[in-house]
Amino acid sequence: MPKTFFSRIGASHILTRPSLASVAAIGIALAVTIAAGIFAEVQNRSVHLQSARANVAEQLGIVRARLEGNINSNLQLVRGLVALIATQPDIDQDQFGRISSGLIGNHSQLRNVAGAPDLVVRLMYPMTGNEKAIGLDYRKNEQQRDAALRAVNSGEMVLAGPVDLLQGGKGFVGRFPVFTENDDDGTRRLWGLVAAVVDADRLYADSGLLDAALPVEIAIMGRDATMADKSVFFGDENILSQNPVLSEVVLPTGRWRIAAIPRGGWSAMPDNAWKVRLLMLAGGLLVLLPIFIAGQLYDQRRGHIRELRRRQVQMEGLSQRLKLALDTSKIGIWELNLDTGVLTWDSRMRELYDIPEWRDTSQYDVWSECLHPEDLKRAEKEYWDAIDTGGTYHSDFRVILQDGSTRWIRAIGAVHTNTRGQRYILGVNWDVSRDFQLKTRLLNAKQNAEDRNRELEDARALMEHHSLHDSLTGLPNRRFLDRQLLDEQAPHKPTALLHIDLDRFKHINDTLGHAAGDSMLTHAASVLMENVSSSEFVARIGGDEFVIAITEPTDEKSLAALAEKIIEQMRQPVTFENHQCRFGVSIGIAMADTTLSDYGRHLLVDADIALYRAKSNGRNRFEFFSDTLKSEIVRNKQVADDILCALERQEFLPYFQPQFDARTLAITGVEALARWNHPTEGILTPDVFLKTADELNVVPLIDRIILEQTLWQSARWKAAGIHIPKMSVNVSAGRLNDANLMQSLDGLAFEPGSLSFELLESIFLDDKNDLIAANFEHLRDMGIDIEIDDFGTGYASIVSLIHLRPKRLKIDRQLVIPITHSEGQRRLVASIIEIGQSLGIKVVAEGVETMEHARILRDLGCDALQGYAFAPAMPSDRLIEFVREERWREAS
Repeated sequence: MPKTFFSRIGASHILTRPSLASVAAIGIALAVTIAAGIFAEVQNRSVHLQSARANVAEQLGIVRARLEGNINSNLQLVRGLVALIATQPDIDQDQFGRISSGLIGNHSQLRNVAGAPDLVVRLMYPMTGNEKAIGLDYRKNEQQRDAALRAVNSGEMVLAGPVDLLQGGKGFVGRFPVFTENDDDGTRRLWGLVAAVVDADRLYADSGLLDAALPVEIAIMGRDATMADKSVFFGDENILSQNPVLSEVVLPTGRWRIAAIPRGGWSAMPDNAWKVRLLMLAGGLLVLLPIFIAGQLYDQRRGHIRELRRRQVQMEGLSQRLKLALDTSKIGIWELNLDTGVLTWDSRMRELYDIPEWRDTSQYDVWSECLHPEDLKRAEKEYWDAIDTGGTYHSDFRVILQDGSTRWIRAIGAVHTNTRGQRYILGVNWDVSRDFQLKTRLLNAKQNAEDRNRELEDARALMEHHSLHDSLTGLPNRRFLDRQLLDEQAPHKPTALLHIDLDRFKHINDTLGHAAGDSMLTHAASVLMENVSSSEFVARIGGDEFVIAITEPTDEKSLAALAEKIIEQMRQPVTFENHQCRFGVSIGIAMADTTLSDYGRHLLVDADIALYRAKSNGRNRFEFFSDTLKSEIVRNKQVADDILCALERQEFLPYFQPQFDARTLAITGVEALARWNHPTEGILTPDVFLKTADELNVVPLIDRIILEQTLWQSARWKAAGIHIPKMSVNVSAGRLNDANLMQSLDGLAFEPGSLSFELLESIFLDDKNDLIAANFEHLRDMGIDIEIDDFGTGYASIVSLIHLRPKRLKIDRQLVIPITHSEGQRRLVASIIEIGQSLGIKVVAEGVETMEHARILRDLGCDALQGYAFAPAMPSDRLIEFVREERWREAS
């Protein structure tokens, strides 16, 4: 092409102005890109702020827990001193100092403890550095009078602070009113106050507030534990104006509010802000540049069209260049002179049809002979129809190559008349084999996808069926039952339920194997199905649990008859591999109150309660749900609620039953027994609350309370000049299997060898348990002995005694009581004592009701005695009086 042509084309491009459509497209794309960038920036900052607040909340929770635990543990230590003074109001400075020295140490943040009988400070520990406080009269001191009188009037501890201390520094002052009881009329009299000062700086440091590595800044407000007080006494007050994370520190008589922000304040700029911005910029460029280029190309195309219209006269000169372009694109050109019948092919056409160079291609037959026989008739018809109508020609067909392979050709042509009046049909051919191969693959993929969708739909329907039915019995499952019970729109909603549980099924499963168990379940399902109508259904809702749902109106008589029939049929033996298997069923029946809109929610629960009653009444029977059963459930819940409240109000306390040397009758120790000082029912024994407490999983907490109070009472006994060599406390087997047992015992103060743990229940210890064995070793290292309680009634064996190596074992009272009149029972107890002696284990006998029991047990070689013949379980105050008066010697 001549240089002038390119020059003119280039000039037309330069002179072309951007069209309105191009400018509008670029503007819209730019606006969308900017909006997306702004949205991404806002979202990125929001995610960053949420993450920062979550991190601050986590750190704040750790600090709050430490602060709350430290201040509460300090005040708990002082409560013991208050209890001691209430029983010994004539305490002097020496006694006060000895007891207080055990409270103040490295394990607490207590700075000093002061006693103020008649509201005048006369007792102090430590005395050094606190001499100025001696003689302080709370009623005359204006700074401390209000807080002191508030504690006296309320009868509860009052926490004040932080306050400036006379000895220097700041602290929190807990003032405990002390009341003594008048022995004559039982009235309470104010003894005075006990004030404990918690060093603020030590409290802050031990709670982590002063840790330089703490990633947050903290402010605390609420002086004197008053939430209404908004003044900040720790940290920077400006933290409160920076949208902090807030929490509360729960104190015995109030709360503090604690706030936190990241150290250095909130960062509004995320770390990845510029990364996100660069990504959005790159994305915007990827969107805008193609649109800009496309707009330029669109404008150039318009310019080309105008230029081509101007230069139609130069078409002949461009034909050569057009041929070159066709050669480059591998498109073959053909032309048929309709007047002469001469066919003209270019070289690319020969390549497409695999025609040798020597063969003449001027006749129509050369084309038709190359066509695939299956496409020949159709291709020729399309060809001649285009010629006859003078329109365009379009056809796809296959040609057979020299090696026998095929190739798909696409042909396009049009009939025209040249300037000389001759009619031609001119067209092009190109290879579209890849297009047809792709089309074939797409069609196959479409077919496969449709087949796969049908398979998935079938699988979904099958999964839905399986999700609602039991795989073993084919019965509806628990999910199906829940739908029927809870879906208000469900048809045939159940009006009554029979909750059925197989008795002795586990025995069959364990002895004959799971195949036998599956066979019994299938048999049970068939029996149940035989006893229901088409409007009712049977569901398997558990391993050996079934439900019959009655969907029609019924009565108790009909349900009872159905239950009796099922029980009778289930009693019949079932043969499995030459074994006769027998099992029964327990049935709980509940009828719905159909007047309620949501009766389905409670129906299964009611039936389950009735089933529980049927099983507890002897199994192989049925029970109806009733208001009485419901009342028992409510009663159990009330007991559970009372237990939780009792833990908060510290109503659990230890009673102590002394243990005596069988020969000298000297006190060898005491057993601490848990009692509940119920506010309305008085002192309750464990048989009233222990089962419910175990269900609530609070038995370890009760054990801990009894242990701590026992150790505190031990300190009282020592201060009172009473020597108790050993204290035994009950501990559940589950707690011995706790990996955190040793950590929970950290901080307890006792003399090694003076404390022993009794297993609260009989447990099987023959199987080796590495965790229990490790805990036993750690307990021995701490100086805590292990005792076996109720020996002879549980599962403890000789092997378990050898493995456990307890310090003492206690013979159960059921074995001890008959020895006064049963020679056989006496020999049994003697055997147990000999076993203990041979293993080096001390033997304690419980249930010593008479001195005759004591004499026989002494002669049999028993080491220690415990029972009502000497003393019942009693509170600590009565124990002190009992030991001082030595009343048991009078009884002996």
